[in-house]
Amino acid sequence: MVPQPDGRVHDRAAASMNAAAKIPASRARETAVTTPTPPAVSGLTYRDAGVDIDAGNEVVERIKPLVKRTMRPEVLGGVGLFGGLFDLSNRYREPVLVSGTDGVGTKLILAKQLNRHDSIGQDLVAMCVNDVLVQGAEPLFFLDYFATGKLDVETTVQVVAGIARGCEIAGCALIGGETAEMPDMYPPGEYDLAGFTVGAVEKSKLIDSTKVRAGDVLIGMASSGPHSNGYSLVRKILQRAGSPLDLDLGGVSLADALMEPTRIYVKPVLELLAKHDIHAMAHVTGGALVEKIIRVVPQEFGLEIDTSSWPLPAVFDWLQREGNVAREEMWRTFNCGIGYVLMAAPGDVAAIEADLDRQGLAHWRIGQVVPAGEGERLRID
Repeated sequence: MVPQPDGRVHDRAAASMNAAAKIPASRARETAVTTPTPPAVSGLTYRDAGVDIDAGNEVVERIKPLVKRTMRPEVLGGVGLFGGLFDLSNRYREPVLVSGTDGVGTKLILAKQLNRHDSIGQDLVAMCVNDVLVQGAEPLFFLDYFATGKLDVETTVQVVAGIARGCEIAGCALIGGETAEMPDMYPPGEYDLAGFTVGAVEKSKLIDSTKVRAGDVLIGMASSGPHSNGYSLVRKILQRAGSPLDLDLGGVSLADALMEPTRIYVKPVLELLAKHDIHAMAHVTGGALVEKIIRVVPQEFGLEIDTSSWPLPAVFDWLQREGNVAREEMWRTFNCGIGYVLMAAPGDVAAIEADLDRQGLAHWRIGQVVPAGEGERLRID
């Protein structure tokens, strides 16, 4: 303790003790402080954290009959195992497996705005199975991944119903999938999709572009609309135009034209492959006419594409006019009416076209393979 000039002692502890000594005992008891007992805390559940297991189980029960319709004889053990089983033993001699994965991009945003969730699943399947088809593979099975912040049973069932319908069209089994409810990862009402497929083709029948020759004819098969590509630009144009989704485009509303599911080419093309010598194929997706067709052509060759050889569908005409989009930008953003391309020798084209007519698929001769020469390998006009 340090003496102070006025003789007082500067000690807070001692001063506190002296003050307490002057309080009568009864008063001291009245002012005593006791620690209160904390209230009981209830135990947390997964639902409190934002994950509803019961809702997830309801989704599973409701999609079971949808999934069952997609099953193939080669699927072993049904649905519900930790891994999907598929038996190749009696179908192929030298099978080559071909895998593919994709999503549907920002077409999902338009689906949410229009509250149309029943066809976006077909888009997901189409984007994957059409890709593996390019190598000549038959899609065997499909898996999906559905991620959301808060599981909405009705929306989820509608999406999976579209996936199952796409699998039926493609002839592949919906062999498994994942529904992930992740609170705080996505805003309310938002979800995302990813798809995965595995196909197979006999090694001797693999389409690898080695048969491509100068003079081969490009047969363009009609798309059903923008499919699942370019929707960031689509939404920008819609915003600029005031979102006239009820606009009539030759008997179809703009909304219907934009949400039309991606065409699945699997069964018609597999039938053609069984009968005809097709040298190469291309699925026209992101990069569109500019990037996707040349991608399957060997370096020693180029392509000439004549865009006047087929009619530009009304939905693309509207997008080009309302967005003031340059034609070169259209060609590398949208399929512009051509969803899938076959390449074949000139002498085989007529027979292929006859079968396409029989299948009811619109098609056009859109160009040819040429020697690469100097400069750009792709000439499009």
